[in-house]
Amino acid sequence: MPTYDYYCEKCEKTFEIFQSMNDKKLKKCIDEECNGSVERLLGTGAGIIFKGSGFYETDYRSESYKAGEKADSDKKKTTDSDKKKTTNSDSKKNKTEKKSKKKKE
Repeated sequence: MPTYDYYCEKCEKTFEIFQSMNDKKLKKCIDEECNGSVERLLGTGAGIIFKGSGFYETDYRSESYKAGEKADSDKKKTTDSDKKKTTNSDSKKNKTEKKSKKKKE
């Protein structure tokens, strides 16, 4: 059940009431001495964060965690490109060696 904020126009107090969504709006102040008319205020509500299994792990990561992950992925990209360079130069050497063997035969 939500909590609603109300503002009394007579005594100028703001108060919260825990009500069902189906309950009718209050019309009178809850202060028995005042008994002035009230207005329901619009609230922003609370932010909901779902935690536990079954939710995406990356939804609520801290900035420091994100920075660390980015650094790790950058290192991996560099390592992968170095491996490709090595593989390409090795394959060129093999092709050259095969050509020289064929010429000798």
